[in-house]
Amino acid sequence: MLTALDEGVRGGVWFSLIDKVFAERNLRCSYTKVAAKGGAPGVDHMTVEGFERNLDKNVTNLAKALREGTYQSSAIRRVYIPKPGRHEQRPLGIPTVRDRVVQGAVRHVMEPIFEREFAIHAYGFRPGRGCKDALRRVDELLKNGYVYMVDADLRAIASQ
Repeated sequence: MLTALDEGVRGGVWFSLIDKVFAERNLRCSYTKVAAKGGAPGVDHMTVEGFERNLDKNVTNLAKALREGTYQSSAIRRVYIPKPGRHEQRPLGIPTVRDRVVQGAVRHVMEPIFEREFAIHAYGFRPGRGCKDALRRVDELLKNGYVYMVDADLRAIASQ
């Protein structure tokens, strides 16, 4: 993807990216990342280990469904986990392993395209970035003489 982005595509226009998503090499790479994270099974009760037992068949079937346009994601398994330091619980949606593989394959294709356009000092949900990077940036700005900060919880504001 990065080579195509750097060197361009014929005619300078992208017509389709789905063929990159359903490439079996991409799906296998995505599975490797899903397996490394582990995680609970989704509504189909399929574990990462169970998916791996028939990896060749599962990847081939996913590629075919994506190629033919018949792939449909499964429902999300909803569980509730405690919020740290509170009595409230936070909803957590757990996709199936199969859906996580497809989501990762889509991310492999889309992320390089959009990542290069995002603001350099945006840290949320970015590869290789996190809250510690944001804190380092705040520290840098404070050392450079900045004294004002705005903190907004838009979700809390919207619900009032």
